[in-house]
Amino acid sequence: MLRLGHRPDVILLTGRAILVLEIKAGATAHTLADRRQVEDYAIDLHDFHAGSRANPIVPILVAEHATVRQESLPLPLCHGVTPPLDASAQTLSALLQELDRHFAQVAKPLDAAAWLDAPYRPVPTIVDAACMLYAKHGVAEIRAARSDADNLHATTDAILMEIARARADGQRLILFVTGIPGAGKTLCGLNTIFGSDHAGRGTYLTGNPTLVHVLREALTRDAVAFGAKRGDASRKMTSAIQALPKFRDHYVANETHAPAECIVVIDEAQRCWSAAWAMAKTRDKAVRLTRSEPAHLLETMQRHNGFCAVVCLVGGGQEIHAGEGGLAEWGDALREAAANGIAWRVRAAPDLLSTTDPRQRLGDLPDLRVVAALHLNVSLRQIRSTAATAWVDQVLAGDADAAAAIAMETGTLPFLLTRDASLMRSWLRMHARGLRRTGLLASSGGARLRAEGLGAELPHMDASAVAHWFLDRFPHDVRASDALEVVATEFSCQGLELDYVGLCWDADLIREPGRMDWRVRSFRGTDWQICRQAEAIANQINTYRVLLTRARYETVIFVPFGDAGDRTRTPAAYDAIAGFLRSCGARALDDAPAPDDRAETERLLV
Repeated sequence: MLRLGHRPDVILLTGRAILVLEIKAGATAHTLADRRQVEDYAIDLHDFHAGSRANPIVPILVAEHATVRQESLPLPLCHGVTPPLDASAQTLSALLQELDRHFAQVAKPLDAAAWLDAPYRPVPTIVDAACMLYAKHGVAEIRAARSDADNLHATTDAILMEIARARADGQRLILFVTGIPGAGKTLCGLNTIFGSDHAGRGTYLTGNPTLVHVLREALTRDAVAFGAKRGDASRKMTSAIQALPKFRDHYVANETHAPAECIVVIDEAQRCWSAAWAMAKTRDKAVRLTRSEPAHLLETMQRHNGFCAVVCLVGGGQEIHAGEGGLAEWGDALREAAANGIAWRVRAAPDLLSTTDPRQRLGDLPDLRVVAALHLNVSLRQIRSTAATAWVDQVLAGDADAAAAIAMETGTLPFLLTRDASLMRSWLRMHARGLRRTGLLASSGGARLRAEGLGAELPHMDASAVAHWFLDRFPHDVRASDALEVVATEFSCQGLELDYVGLCWDADLIREPGRMDWRVRSFRGTDWQICRQAEAIANQINTYRVLLTRARYETVIFVPFGDAGDRTRTPAAYDAIAGFLRSCGARALDDAPAPDDRAETERLLV
């Protein structure tokens, strides 16, 4: 099973229920970490194993010498995962017999032979996938939970096939791989670097510092757990996953050096800097850029004699910062290379040639061929819904009717709405079971959320803070995301994901009467200012696209009530946001009973 290759000790099949046992030999206590481990196995079975969805699943932690306190059995649900139960060597037999009587009535008797034959198709997190691929599990073993996601494998195969052809021909190759948020672009890129012995020496480049910090630290921790020395593991990960600015600056400063890597994968390639922005941003730096980032990166790779490959991962609607030039900069750089007699074999997903956005248009290029398999159109991130991305697109387009139609067709939309921050936190803590992660997200422009006690922002350039937030757990570490204290912005979470998200919506993106589109604002000094620049408006809408597409299971959207005595937090502005989201089909969280926070805290701290 997934979760970094761990496996339960025992799965006991009865005619009625599935019992998952984790046995801690010699243990004298039931720890929170061990309970989370066995509960996570049970949830993985429920979510990803086709034979485990029609019967109850009971996780049992067996600490051999522990004292077991008396506790009531869970409700005899017909399917789903119960809370974990504690047992010892002395009490296990009696517990199993009691459970067998407890689940006497089920809708469908369990067929053990059919259970064994049923497919197990897990969807890993980006962090889990990176660790598996580095350990040489191919993307074929990392299957999607739905059969309609076969294009993940087709895209991976297309990338490796084009690389093999270019190497055989001794030619330079550039690939443009597109996909909707959460469709698996990063997974394809990581597989190119880690998962294939045939690709050749390569590195994964990203301008996203958070992604660099989290992947490097996760891979290092995993290698250390399997016996590697931390220093050696850290050096390997630094080579395999590199910060794009440092890679770029090194080879701009050393004009005659060819990279050690013949293959580079560039994450979110459409976010590379335009020429004007690159020159302005580095005017006073030790390494000054004189061209666009794509032009500098192509020139660097052109230093190879013969074969080299650049794989550009392109996420539509992910531009969130000024100066991001889009695919047009790559087209200009390739035409410049051709004019200088340097040939590149270009393969692109079909949607890049039909887009109406001039920033994302490659334009005419020599040796350009469309490859349909280079586009990923099914979200793998959303485990329980394939419609989340389409719903978000309609919400941000301001089309409530279209969004509501998607919500109605979907049935259970993975977006909930609340006006109560404490209820949001309680719900997130209750639903983040096992090793599932939860956390709070907000726009970097959400300046007035601090009035709601949400002003502590994750410093995305701080490698240590980022690693603690994404990789450690509460209550062991209060810096962890699931402490629900520190808010991550779009700069911290882009390219990564959480299982459950609390999205805190501020008045930087509001609704106004009579307008179909959203109104974008920025906070300056003591009040909000209307944004009128087209690029700034698009980037802010994309910010909320990033935030709304980070959850693997569900997103709780918190919209404050505001304060009539504070002109920066007028209730009317927040009411209009909440009303629009309700009209789009977001379900009300407030109708659900709030869990007892004190009881939940006591359970976590046992």
